[in-house]
Amino acid sequence: MTQIVKRGFVPSDEIEFNEENLTLLKKAQKDIYYLINHGYSIDKSVEFVGNHFLFSARQRLALKRSISSYKDIISRQKRKILDTYENSTLHIDGLNIIITLEVALSNSTLIKCMDGTLRDLAGLRGTYKLIDKTDTAIDLIGKRLDKMKIRKAIFYLDSPVSNTGRLKSRLLELLYKYNFDIEVILIPNADVILNKLDHVVTSDGIILNTCESWINLAYEIVEAELPSTSYIDFEIRF
Repeated sequence: MTQIVKRGFVPSDEIEFNEENLTLLKKAQKDIYYLINHGYSIDKSVEFVGNHFLFSARQRLALKRSISSYKDIISRQKRKILDTYENSTLHIDGLNIIITLEVALSNSTLIKCMDGTLRDLAGLRGTYKLIDKTDTAIDLIGKRLDKMKIRKAIFYLDSPVSNTGRLKSRLLELLYKYNFDIEVILIPNADVILNKLDHVVTSDGIILNTCESWINLAYEIVEAELPSTSYIDFEIRF
């Protein structure tokens, strides 16, 4: 029997992100947002505000992952593609979207960030293992891309991360049946390539700040195919 794994699950999240702590986190979000819009770095701002509220390392990580400056949010919104998918080639940050969907399928902590993306707190730090939810995540991606009528999907995987070779094989095995071409590239640092391309699929803020255009695919899949998924909503609406 395949071992059931809850990607990104931490038991203390039930307390650290309960209603009372979320109220404090959202107050802190406003303070950090103010600071970064006035030139302070996100790291120093989270440290300063986090110390004031006595937040845990995981609560601080959630704030750091969820908050972006006004300038970055507006820039990302302008370059987000909403519907011009047909016959296009998508450049996909493979580990980024697969891990996010694995976390969603595990009912672990997800954050809807200020820029509208979904981000997780899994923090794999260079290690990755296929789990019982990996195939489901890949199939969710395949079904969505098929509906979008794209021409080709190119997945970029960071080769230094463990088991990306195995993940490449699973992507090729599971996605061959769909009506788009598939390519999987193992590369030392996917960010270096993706941050210069268009039709990029990622929630990585560094890539989103520099790529030509992007698609919020993980969020679209969760909303359409996993509507019961819960997430912490830090999104800001202008």
